[in-house]
Amino acid sequence: MPDTLTANPAVDAQAPAAEESKDVITKPVQQPHLIRHGQLVENDARLYEAGEDGPALPADEPGWLVRLPAWLENLDAAKGRLHPLGIWIAPDDEIASLPGAEQGLIQPQGIWLLAIDFPQYTDGRGYSFAQILRTQYGWQGELRAVGDVMIDTIHYQARCGFDSFLVKPGHDPQLALKAFQAFTVRYQRSYPAAVHIAGC
Repeated sequence: MPDTLTANPAVDAQAPAAEESKDVITKPVQQPHLIRHGQLVENDARLYEAGEDGPALPADEPGWLVRLPAWLENLDAAKGRLHPLGIWIAPDDEIASLPGAEQGLIQPQGIWLLAIDFPQYTDGRGYSFAQILRTQYGWQGELRAVGDVMIDTIHYQARCGFDSFLVKPGHDPQLALKAFQAFTVRYQRSYPAAVHIAGC
């Protein structure tokens, strides 16, 4: 994909060089919106939606997320992959259905990360899920906030146990990163301790 788009190639071919630049639209440089390991990086995840006749799980490639019900329905295949899947958790999902949850230690086999969806930032279920996953179910892997993730929510999400954040379009990712860095300066313990101190 070229870096520029020509509005009217036929006119541009006949126009002088000085006039040609008027018809060239430069694509804006998109900033990364994923905060991971305390840095802004490119989003490395894609959500897979199986069609009626399509495979239940995506190709065995890195970077795929699947919804929790689909992962549970195809548990053996999911655990046997070369590239583990990430699990997309919606507010109505039952996180207690994750293998090992009832024993207080989620089995990390076959799980790349857990991504919790916030349809609206005011939906408190995502915060509760994060706290339960960290403090009751022993999840030590990556816990990503997705959906309605904004500058003003990152502090609260971080203190509940999230360690990566996909900032929604329209919000300055640099300001969001500063909000996360301000949190890490204040709370430098492990997530269960940080959650207890913050009173999440």
